[in-house]
Amino acid sequence: MSKKSKEDVVKIVKEQDVKFIRLWFTDILGQVKSFAITDRELEGALENGMGFDGSSITGYQSIEESDMIALPDPSTFQILPWRPQEKKVARMICDILTPDRKPYEGDPRYVLKRALKRMKDMGFDHYYLGPELEYFYFKSDQVTEILDRGGYFDLTTLDVASDLRRDTILALEDMGIPIEYSHHEVGPSQHEIDMKYGDALEMADHVITYRIVVKEIAQKFGVYATFMPKPLFGENGSGMHTHQSLFKGDNNVFFSAEGKYNLSDIAKKFIAGQLAHAREMSAIFAQWVNSYKRLVPGYEAPVYIAWSNRNRSALIRVPMYHPGKENATRAELRCPDPACNPYLTFAVMLQAGLEGIEKNYPLSEPMEKNLYHLSSEERKELGIESLPDSLGEAVLVAEQSELVRKALGEHVFNRFIELKKNEWEDYRIQLTKYELDKLLPIL
Repeated sequence: MSKKSKEDVVKIVKEQDVKFIRLWFTDILGQVKSFAITDRELEGALENGMGFDGSSITGYQSIEESDMIALPDPSTFQILPWRPQEKKVARMICDILTPDRKPYEGDPRYVLKRALKRMKDMGFDHYYLGPELEYFYFKSDQVTEILDRGGYFDLTTLDVASDLRRDTILALEDMGIPIEYSHHEVGPSQHEIDMKYGDALEMADHVITYRIVVKEIAQKFGVYATFMPKPLFGENGSGMHTHQSLFKGDNNVFFSAEGKYNLSDIAKKFIAGQLAHAREMSAIFAQWVNSYKRLVPGYEAPVYIAWSNRNRSALIRVPMYHPGKENATRAELRCPDPACNPYLTFAVMLQAGLEGIEKNYPLSEPMEKNLYHLSSEERKELGIESLPDSLGEAVLVAEQSELVRKALGEHVFNRFIELKKNEWEDYRIQLTKYELDKLLPIL
């Protein structure tokens, strides 16, 4: 897919009757922010960016230092397929700059760019990612009323979800996002559409776009799509299993013909880095109080810090090598959820892996037993730790982490920790229906 230049964007806008261009960026929590300019403002915006008030954006600036510049990245220009096709609407994703035109350290996209610079300084060219986002369709955003009772890979009768997935894939491809396949997931009314792998920055852009497209198409059909990690009690939650590999040029440096499990030393150290820092990263890849309702044993959500070739109960799975498929060698991190901020998540994942390479972390042996079937004593004997079991614990662990601090940068780190402590405290003091149902009648 050829990258668009500023000149390409100006030409397309004229030729395609594009009237409005939305400028997108995310706050620290990964929520997309947007404002629109008209075609008349386009050339100035591409050259100089557009000013906005950063004090109103979650985790950005304080009121005294609020001026920010959104500089659109022309390579992200796409026409929005769900908007009217007369006087069309397009979008570009922006880098955020300070008034003196330096990259803004509170911009999540810049956090990922910094991680990618470290990767390149270490001699690697690409961090390829293939995230698999799961989500649910409900009748509305007020109730968790399902649309179907299908299970994994079920071919449901031609219900609304079949057309929904079809139209969503067409819209994603119109937005320049190549799709590999889609299917019904394990939970009722749960679905998955898988994007073809790509470079980390482009993939983070794709993830925020994917979430918007899924929700927009659902709304067109009068239903609600949610990436909430665990919306239904007793059913599987939604994950974002993320396949990852490092390349030098066209060569996958994770593959070794001689290496045990066909993994290179680089791959082993990278995996060891992610396992060693998994607890510290947890508050980033599972950033909501609800995320920890998904990360419980028994629902295919990995909580035990180990790796495996086949075992889906492990945190990292290395799919088996097939001859002739050297470039498909990859490590699948199974703990992130689809409601994370992809820029921050991919940045800490990469930084943890690079830390393992740089500091020669040793990789433990793979764990091929089903970790859910082991007792806590057996797991302790094997030295297998667990992810934090609440956002409160995850934030305390992240707060002590030098790696997370370095990966996010001081500005994002401090504001993220503060936001998440507030969320946990707000959640912790709530009275739940469970307490009233169980305790009021007996106490």
